[in-house]
This record gives sequence, C-alpha cells and structure tokens, in this order.
Amino acid sequence: MNIQVRPRTGYGILVEQLDGPVAAYHGDTLLAESSRAKVMYETRLPPVVYFPREDLKVDIDQHCSKTTFCPFKGTAHYRDLILPGKELCSAVWSYDETLPEARQIMGHIGFMPEALGRLELGDNRLQAPDYGNISGPLVDWLLREAAFQPTPEEFTSALVAKLQEQGVPISRLVILAWALHPRIAGHHYMWEKGSDEVKTFSPSYEIHEKPEFKNSPLRHVSKGLGGLRYRLTGDVPSEDFPILKDLRDQGMTDYVAMPLPFSDGRINVLTLASDSPEGFSTADLGLIFECSAVIARYYEVFMQRENAQAVLETYVGKRSGARVLGGDIRRGDGDEIDAAIMFCDLRGSTLLEEQLPRDKYIHLLNRFFETTSDKVHENGGEVLKFIGDAVLAVFPAGENPAEARAQALAAARDIVAALAEIDPCPNLPNLECAIGIASGSVLYGNIGSQERLDFTVIGQAANIAARLGDYGKTVGHRIVVSRDILTDTVDAKPLGHVKLHNVSTPVESFAIAAEQ
Repeated sequence: MNIQVRPRTGYGILVEQLDGPVAAYHGDTLLAESSRAKVMYETRLPPVVYFPREDLKVDIDQHCSKTTFCPFKGTAHYRDLILPGKELCSAVWSYDETLPEARQIMGHIGFMPEALGRLELGDNRLQAPDYGNISGPLVDWLLREAAFQPTPEEFTSALVAKLQEQGVPISRLVILAWALHPRIAGHHYMWEKGSDEVKTFSPSYEIHEKPEFKNSPLRHVSKGLGGLRYRLTGDVPSEDFPILKDLRDQGMTDYVAMPLPFSDGRINVLTLASDSPEGFSTADLGLIFECSAVIARYYEVFMQRENAQAVLETYVGKRSGARVLGGDIRRGDGDEIDAAIMFCDLRGSTLLEEQLPRDKYIHLLNRFFETTSDKVHENGGEVLKFIGDAVLAVFPAGENPAEARAQALAAARDIVAALAEIDPCPNLPNLECAIGIASGSVLYGNIGSQERLDFTVIGQAANIAARLGDYGKTVGHRIVVSRDILTDTVDAKPLGHVKLHNVSTPVESFAIAAEQ
C-alpha cells in the first residue's frame, strides 16, 4: 500500500493505518511487530510509525521521568528500552492520555531514532505531506517589526493583535517570565479580551509557597513537567488545577499552557485561553508552537535587559547602575562632581560577632544595612557600597550643593534614630553607629584593573568622611562632620581642628546632636 497525502496548508496532523505486518528492529533484536501499526504525519516532522503497546517484543522501564509536551498530542512520557545486555535511556515514548487530535495513537509506542535501526514496512510506502508555509505573516512580523516594541507589555499586546489578525481566537494570554532580582521572582504579563492594556504582576519569591501557585499550570510547566491542554466544555477535573474551573465559569472553552524555554535553561510559560465554541484548532496552536522559540527570545531579551539593570542597581546603586548601562564601563570613565559623602560604620560589631551565632549576627548586620540604605535613599542619596560593616553613600550636589549637604545631614540623623528602634539582642546594647560626613569634589566613576572594575567615588572628601567617622568613635560622638556640612539651624558642638589619619591638613570638625 502506498500512503499518499494531499498537500495541506496550516499546521496539521494526520494518522493512517498501515497494511499488513510492520516490524521494528534494533540491530538483530526485534523490538515490535504488528499488523495494527499506524503512521503519523505532522508538520515539520518526519513520519513516525507507532506500534500498539501489546505488540512490543522487548521490555521497557516504566520509571523514566522524562516528559515533553505537544499542544496537539499531549504530554509524552519516555521510558528506557531494555535490550539484551544493555538499556537505552528514554528510547521510547507514548502518549498515555492524548488530546483529541491524536486519539488514534493512544496506547501506542514510538521509538527514538537511536533505538530504531530499521523498519520493515512490507508493501507500505511513506510519503510526507507538503504543508507549505504555515506561519508567514506572524514570522514576518517577528522578523521585521516586533524588534521595535520597546517594552514587554507593548510586545505582548502587539503579539495578541497579530495572532487575532490571523484568526486565532484568543481570549486570554499570560506570559510568566522569571527574573534575576533580589526581591522579585518574575513577571506575569496578562492580556484579557476587552482590556485595552496588558497588566503586569511582579510577585516576590513568596509566590513559590502560595497554594494558588503551587497548584497551578504555571508551576507545573516551569518545573519541566510538560505542557497542558484542557477542553473546558465538559467536566473539568478540578483536582488538577483550580484555575480551570474559574476559567470555565468565565466562559472559556479551551486552555493551553506551553513552555517558553530561555537559552540559559530556565523554563518560562505561555498560557492561552479561548471562549470560542470550538476552542483552538490544530492550525491555531501549530502557528503559536511553530513561533514559540522566537517569541521566547524576545521575552528573554526584555528580561536580560531588566536583569542587568536589577543586578547593577543591587550591587552598585541606581545612579551608578544607570551610568554603567549608559556606557561608562571602561577604566577611567567618570566625572568630577561635587557631592556630600557619608561614611556610616556599625559600632561594636566585633563584640556582636563574638557573642552571637553566625546566622543571628548576619541577620542583625542585614538590619543595619537595610536601615541605613533606606534612610539614605529617602533623603536623596545613594549607597555606593558596603565595606565590611560600614556603608559608603553619596549625595550628588548637582546645581544645589547646600541641599545635598542638608540631605546627608538629615539622613545621618534619621539613621541614628532608626537604629535606636531596633530591638537589641538579649544582654547586648542597642545598635549604634559612627557617621562621618564631608563634601567636596570627587571622581565618580570606574577604577580598578582591566578585568575587575569598581564604580565608586575617589577624592579627599571620601577620605575625610571615613576618618571623621573613625574619630567620632574615639570621642564618643555618633555624627561628626566638617564645617561645610553645617547649616544655620543645626545643633553642633565644635571639636576644633582635628588631625585625621592620612589627611595632611587638620579638619575643622563638629559633633552633631542626633536628636533634632
């Protein structure tokens, strides 16, 4: 029998019965022999012959955990093939519960190419159909226009519009993209029919512990457990995923969740829902599935850009991170700026480290850093770095040096007050700090080696600020500043001209009352 297939357009699946006995071999080992074998033709794939499970002539291991997902056939479960003297890992697959388009191969086994040495087809001849170009307009858009979408929200909205132009009955689309961020686990971009905008949700890492995520298709797919497809017109197994019942109650008839793998191996998720009476057709899902790798790359670019910004802001601060992203990445790149410089050191940290367990000390140290950083940011400054148990912060002067100095002074007072409110550990004193503030011209930019750079401030003001903090420890003052930091209303105690370590000229210094 010759299996002839008419040319088709759009993504398609066709299953045909083969005539007479068909046999599959690995070397001289007969793997399967059946008069009920079938051939499946699928767009972009070579023909695959499936054998009824009961016609296998060798054993398979039922415990292999590998799965893959097809939005037309369902989730494929792979098994090891047990041959005389050896096993072939993940060498066969089957769809234990197929989607309607592939119901003819339910209970059948397919062989991976490395397991299948030869097929004896008898009088059958396999001829793959000509499916033509199935994704032209969407691919054209992805190649020519999509790259000019400036944000993931605008890209998502444009993607939906393009799919609708091609007749895909989308009523709801959700993208889950994982992030590299100290506080945000990722982003959900959600479009719903009738809405003029794409909504963005950015959950914290606590999402991993929330029941609504633990029992959701998003978690299932992102864990590499395969994609999902549910027709919502009949009984929906609510014990699978509660959202399915919610979507059905909203009038949805069809639901698909498929992986969007990034190049680094992380699995992100694309979900689709339709309220069309017929749901999604094979051609609809084939169009999306065909383009899913390209779609994933666009979201990966958006996320990599955001990841770079988040990492830079986390490690060098928002202003410095923006400078680096803006191109100031070579050694020596930087500007001479006027700024107030603050150096804030945790007092008694050696005693705390000696008397506290390591985890409690780290927790307390993080509280100190978080409190200090918050007050610096609230007063218009930026934390440049943590140095041991100290914080270096900068308040750029811009066009108003007096304001920058006032901001630094206000931040210092706020830090002292906030630290006093932190509950001390039993038998230990309250958290206290030593703060030094000075102002002047500094280099704000990159220093270091060719391979390892540090974005920081270099200048006499930074050195004086650090030394004033050290001096404050020795004389028992929590805030010590140079004369130019003073304002008319500040309550200051003159300390005279102080000789500071590694500062050639004595600095006229003042102790500032922490209470306003």
